[in-house]
Amino acid sequence: MSSFKRAPGSGEHTRQHVLSSLRVTQIINSKPVLPAELIATILDYLPIPDLLRFARTSKRMQEMVYDDTRWIQRLKSMGCWNDAEARQRFEEAMRRKLEAQRAKEAEEARRAGVGLNGSVNGIAGGGDSERKISVTLFDAGWEEEKQRKSLEHTSRPRQGTLDSGFDAMTLSPSGSSRSGQSFSLDPTMALKVLMRARSIRGFARQEYGKIYGALAPYYFDLVKSTSHTDPVLFRTYRDPEHQAQMLSQLKIFAKSDFAQGWHDREEKLNSMVGIFENAVLREFEQGYETNDIDGQMKRYAHVLFTLNGGTAGIDSFIHNHPLMLDKEKLGNPADCLRDTAPGHVSLQPSHDFFRGLATALNGEGLIVDRVFPPTIDVLMPFLDRVGEDIISEYVTSLFDEAHESSIEVYLKAVSGVFEQGLQFAQSLKPTKGSQPNFQEECSRIVTRIFEPHVDLYLQEELEFFKRKSDAEVEAWEKRLSDEEQSTESFFMANVNRQAVKRDFLTSFKKVVMMPVNVVSTIPTPFGASKPATAPAVVSGDALEPPTSRSGTPVPGERSTSPRPEAPSTELAAKAAIMNSRLEGIRSLFSIEVALNLIHTAKSSLERAALFVKLGGQSGEESREQCENIFISLLQILGNRHIKTGFDKAVNHLSSYNPREVGDHSRQGVEPLVTFLELVNVGDLIQQMVDVFYLQEMVSAKLSDRDDFLSPAVKEKKRFEQMLDERVAAGLNKGIDVLMDEVEYICATTQLPTDFNPAATADGVVQITDIGPSQTAEKIVEIVSSHTSMLTGSTDKNMLDVFNQEVGLRLFTALCKHLKRQRISVDGAVKLISDINAYYSYIATLKNKTLTQYFSALRELSQIYLISPEHAKEIATIIADSDRYYGTFRAEEVYEFAERRADWFTIKREVERAMYGIGCGVM
Repeated sequence: MSSFKRAPGSGEHTRQHVLSSLRVTQIINSKPVLPAELIATILDYLPIPDLLRFARTSKRMQEMVYDDTRWIQRLKSMGCWNDAEARQRFEEAMRRKLEAQRAKEAEEARRAGVGLNGSVNGIAGGGDSERKISVTLFDAGWEEEKQRKSLEHTSRPRQGTLDSGFDAMTLSPSGSSRSGQSFSLDPTMALKVLMRARSIRGFARQEYGKIYGALAPYYFDLVKSTSHTDPVLFRTYRDPEHQAQMLSQLKIFAKSDFAQGWHDREEKLNSMVGIFENAVLREFEQGYETNDIDGQMKRYAHVLFTLNGGTAGIDSFIHNHPLMLDKEKLGNPADCLRDTAPGHVSLQPSHDFFRGLATALNGEGLIVDRVFPPTIDVLMPFLDRVGEDIISEYVTSLFDEAHESSIEVYLKAVSGVFEQGLQFAQSLKPTKGSQPNFQEECSRIVTRIFEPHVDLYLQEELEFFKRKSDAEVEAWEKRLSDEEQSTESFFMANVNRQAVKRDFLTSFKKVVMMPVNVVSTIPTPFGASKPATAPAVVSGDALEPPTSRSGTPVPGERSTSPRPEAPSTELAAKAAIMNSRLEGIRSLFSIEVALNLIHTAKSSLERAALFVKLGGQSGEESREQCENIFISLLQILGNRHIKTGFDKAVNHLSSYNPREVGDHSRQGVEPLVTFLELVNVGDLIQQMVDVFYLQEMVSAKLSDRDDFLSPAVKEKKRFEQMLDERVAAGLNKGIDVLMDEVEYICATTQLPTDFNPAATADGVVQITDIGPSQTAEKIVEIVSSHTSMLTGSTDKNMLDVFNQEVGLRLFTALCKHLKRQRISVDGAVKLISDINAYYSYIATLKNKTLTQYFSALRELSQIYLISPEHAKEIATIIADSDRYYGTFRAEEVYEFAERRADWFTIKREVERAMYGIGCGVM
């Protein structure tokens, strides 16, 4: 505000200018000394009496002091203000006010309607109504009531700035106590003053005043006392329960003390509370020693709980418990390693340890329910302490000794004891004060105990699996190598190497250059008369589907039968060695080895998968280690065992020569049959891996088969791809062996008279059999038997490719075979029957390309059925390229036509006819 001050004039009255007074006027600005914001901040740190005195200075200051937010802040510091409750009360008050206003308006409207009706009736009634209307000028009853209320108002003491709560105490320091406070409030009411605090907007000052009036006298008296006997609180309240309740309220009330020196007052209060707590704790421990559970222990446990939650009582109960003092009686971890077989651990002592501990804890749970209030959880801190001081020491000592004993014992001990620990957690019974997630918390305590051992365990588990699997495969390879060396040594035992050097070339030429039918009769290792040097007879079961096989031979099984006499020449010995290797193809890798590896991986996974329950980082590391175990299984089983076996089988298969085998009467090509059995074994192992992956990895949620980025999924695909590649390489070599056998059968069993029968003495050719020849039947039988062996054991795409390659190679072999034959018109019937037999077999493969090739071959066979007199028709068939579906060119058909027995007779006529139709092939 501003004021205008006029300058004093001179003593004489002179005429001055009209603006002279304005010129001498001075403007004086008056502003508050402090800003309102700074004053409001200062008020936050004033003691309550000074704050109320400050409110008396002016109306502006009163508004600042009475600001509701200032008192809400103090109530919130004590936890006595609930915003949700305040909002609900405010909404209810507004609703009641609105309803009252509506009711008042409705009542006024009703009265107005009644008065209007009375006025109308009076006017209508004339003179009679005028006598009924009267106006009261003085109501004695109403005046008397008004005067009585006025007297009550004047006789009531003036509150000034004090409201309910604050007027119950004397603000001056002249009180009866050291703090200057008067204790006029009922002590019984003060015990629950904080519980009765309400959250009402606009009345926060009154609510805080009630709390202040009840607790401030005791608070300031206690902080100024010099000993624990001075405070009035301990003289006013004699029961420990009431004393603890008041001390607890004073600790809460101290949080709203913002005035200078609050820290010293808080320390003094805490000191007094500590003295009281120690006294109560001594009484509790005395009851513990005398086993006064339902008396002294229960009473002072409740006092401690009322004071500050009973933490000191819980700590004393746990620390002095006999279970913590005599933990050696529960068991000795070294008992698990005594009197056990190598590589094994006895889990019965650890089982007894956890069972005794669970029994003791469940018994203590009943005592806890009798001693402590049902709102406090005592068993969970007890379990924490038991886990740290008892269980952790037990398992750490056991694991250290087991690790020093052997890795296998260590792995079994860690997984077995961890599983027992989880069962121990599930066997504990909650108390009345336990949380709803009691079992989860028990499991968390157990898992926290084992977490320090997880990293070392997972590392050792993976290394142990790798070492054991490598040892299994190395043992298998060593047995194979030892048997191969033993067989070679046996067959080479009777060979005189000095004589062989002089006789080897001669004996080789004699054997190789002899006719095949003569070689088969020589008693050499190639003949059937030497069963020791010939491959083992393939039983009929060998051509059955792979499901009929129960397993694979184990190296060394063949050596159990007595060996015949060893060959005396180096050539025969090497032939016998080759046959032995071909026979041993089926044992290059084994289902038994695969089963052993899978069982080892299953055991490791079952142990490691238990730690996935740990959750968090340790659980994720356990899951990743389970995937690493599965990956190691695939790498060892695939690269070390199956891949090596297939490579050896292909090498052995490459050395097969059907002309060196004397007995071809058996069904199928034995080395190829054996290799296909090996393919079936590989397919069975792959199915075992698939089942293992689904049951042990996917079902246990250790891996997601739909996650293409998962290392386990990628390694599994690489394993399957490797297996497909090895099978494809072996089948490619097997096709070569099969076609060599087909060519050998064609060369040795196809008689010249099959397609060119000889005439009788009278020049007539008699045909008694128009069906396919024995050569065709045998070829169809041997090829179909080998292709059918792959059905159901390999992928459909690979099977289609294999069948197509076999069909094309068979087509090529038959074309080559036809170009070596002499075919007469009479023998063409037999040839057509053979081609139809080949075509019928190819049709069963349901391959359109192959069917087209053999259809062209069937059309080609018609060229041999035409009589020599129709040379022009022969030329027309040769020149008709559409007849052969583009498979044969005219030049190629001409080459086949040259194999006619009468070709030199009809050659000129055919060529002349071909030139006549514009097709020259020469």
